[in-house]
Amino acid sequence: MMSEKTLLHRSLDQSSRQDQTLRLVQLAMLTAISSILVFVCFPIVPGAPFLKYDMADVPVLLAAFTMGTPAGMIVLLAASAIQAFLFGHDGPIGFLMHVIASGTLVLVAVSLWKALKKRRGSMIIALVCGSLAMALIMIPLNFIFTPKVLMDVPVGEAARLFWDGLSQGYDPAGYSAAAVNAYNAVKGLLLVGLIPFNLIKAGLNSLILYFVYHRLAHLIRKRAA
Repeated sequence: MMSEKTLLHRSLDQSSRQDQTLRLVQLAMLTAISSILVFVCFPIVPGAPFLKYDMADVPVLLAAFTMGTPAGMIVLLAASAIQAFLFGHDGPIGFLMHVIASGTLVLVAVSLWKALKKRRGSMIIALVCGSLAMALIMIPLNFIFTPKVLMDVPVGEAARLFWDGLSQGYDPAGYSAAAVNAYNAVKGLLLVGLIPFNLIKAGLNSLILYFVYHRLAHLIRKRAA
């Protein structure tokens, strides 16, 4: 009969082939679920209907919280690669942005949860902080990488424009018209679309993870009893 430690916080016994096989199966299943969930998507911000919410990060978070941060990152990398290169979701740029953004959520949330010694309420605090961190990191990512997707602006030029606009203001004459237009488009969407979308997306996925995690723990404890 499966015990709670089989799925929740079990240390992998490197000498046990059964443990290794079980862990690989779990990671493969979560990767497959994450890859499929990206197709279940819908807009959640009225001002930016092209920004669509999906639950692909829920299996990533589940892997990280039940098997450790490395497991979560493995699922994230594998699922992101499948989504970007097999399903055609923005290619290398989409892959990089997804890994950085969702990786930030995973790293911050799990690290803080462990730092708080998994006390009562610590998961909620950790997930809230992780969601805020994800929304924050997406601000520079959108300024730097979105212009490449929208108008084929070189990433280096978009990064320089973002830094100049952030630090001292930029001279439009020093950049291509495409770079300036893309920068202004992202800036215009920041408060009405991008930030709300990323907060809602990370928040909803964190909320789903919270209930799935505790429901899973309850079921496993019930079976082990």
